[in-house]
Amino acid sequence: MNNSPLSFSFFFLSFFPSYFLSFFLSFFLSFFPSFFLSFSPHLPLRFMNSRVPASKRYQPTDYEHAANCATHGLWILPSLVGGSVLYFLSVDQWHCVAAWLYGSGLTGLFVTSTLFHTAAWKISHLRKVEQRFHMCDRMAIYFFIAASYSPWLMLRELGPWACHMRWLIWVMACVGSMYVFLFHERYKLVELFGYVAMGAVPALVILSMVTGVCELAVGGVFYVVGVVFFKSDGLVPFAHAIWHLFVAAGACIHYYAIWRYLYLPGPLLQTSR
Repeated sequence: MNNSPLSFSFFFLSFFPSYFLSFFLSFFLSFFPSFFLSFSPHLPLRFMNSRVPASKRYQPTDYEHAANCATHGLWILPSLVGGSVLYFLSVDQWHCVAAWLYGSGLTGLFVTSTLFHTAAWKISHLRKVEQRFHMCDRMAIYFFIAASYSPWLMLRELGPWACHMRWLIWVMACVGSMYVFLFHERYKLVELFGYVAMGAVPALVILSMVTGVCELAVGGVFYVVGVVFFKSDGLVPFAHAIWHLFVAAGACIHYYAIWRYLYLPGPLLQTSR
C-alpha cells in the first residue's frame, strides 16, 4: 500500500490517541480507589462481594460500581469521534449509512452501559427504573452486534447470503430485544447463547473476505475471552469492569478493520458499491 505511512499517521492522530487515553484512564480509575484506600487503616476495604446463586443478580461493591461506570463511560467520546471519522471519510450514500449505523451502535452501547451502571450504583432503590436501564443495556448489545457487521455486509460483495444477512441480522437484534423485554433475567444462559449465536452466524458469511478477517477474528477473541470475566462476578474482583475493557479492546480492533479496509482511500478500498 503506497500511502500506508500517511494513512496510519491519520488514524493514530485522529482516533487512536483518544482510545488509548480512555483505556488508560479506565484502567487507572478502576483500580486507583483500592490502591489509594489500602493506605488508610480507618476505612473498611471491600473490593468484591460474595458470589450469588445463578437465579440472583450480583451486587457490586462501591469500588466495583465506580469501575463499571468508568470503564465504559470514558469510551463514549472516542466512539463519537470514531463514528464521525468514518462518516466524513464516506465516498457515497452507502458508506454514510453504514458509518451512521456502526457509529450509533458503538456509541449506544457505551451510553446505555454507563447509564445502567450509574443507575445501579446511585438509584438502585428505584427498582423499576434500574430494571428499565438494565433492559436497555442488554438490548443495546444486540444492536451493537448488528451494527458491527453492517459495514461489511453493506460495503463488500460477499455473495447471495450477504444480501439476506444485511436485513436478517437486524431482525435477529429485534427478536433478541423482544426476548429481553419478555424474559429479562429469567434464563441467563439462554440470553448469553443468543449473544454468542448472533455474533457467530453472520461471521460465517464474511469468512470469504480476503482482507479484514484476521482483525475480526482477533476482536472476536477479545469478546469471547471477556465472557469469562462477565461470568466471574464474586470470583474475581472488578470482574465486570475487566469484561468492559475486553469489550472496548474488541471494539477498537473491529473499528480499525472497518476504517482501514472499508473507508481508507486507496487500493484497500474495495467495496461492492
